[in-house]
Amino acid sequence: MAHLDIQEAEKNVIPPMDVVEQVVLAQGWRCSRSRDDEMAAEVKGKWCDYTLHFAFAPDLEAMHLSCAFDIRIPERKRAEVYELLALVNDSMWLGHFGVWESEGLPMFRHALPLRGAPGLAPEQVEDLLDVTISECERFYPAFQFLIWGGKKPSEALDAAIIETVGEA
Repeated sequence: MAHLDIQEAEKNVIPPMDVVEQVVLAQGWRCSRSRDDEMAAEVKGKWCDYTLHFAFAPDLEAMHLSCAFDIRIPERKRAEVYELLALVNDSMWLGHFGVWESEGLPMFRHALPLRGAPGLAPEQVEDLLDVTISECERFYPAFQFLIWGGKKPSEALDAAIIETVGEA
């Protein structure tokens, strides 16, 4: 009897990318599906517009999200950006930042394993989006300070995470 219940539950599971699409559309964000297991979305942030890319890997049973910044990294700044990435990633619990080498853009990446789960819950997608956008907003200034502001990696990170106290 339990075997039939599991089979019935599996029939009612919404494909993970459909869940992602529903959540993204509920946010009012533009998105497009390139394939059944891939989707792109655009989000207007405080510092820039972010490009999100979602991919579901059935063989891994995992959802992957990447979010690219709209900041080109000049070749002469690559070594310092890698140093900044190490500092930034050391302070994070979920996801990590890297460089999209072919485009020369900083990006946030996170994967969500789903093996054994009955499906992807909308709340999981909301949490994934919240972490992604908040971390991008939190660290975008550090990349700006380093690439265009002439600061060293540790100075750029320190300047970016200074919290304003009170109001001006």
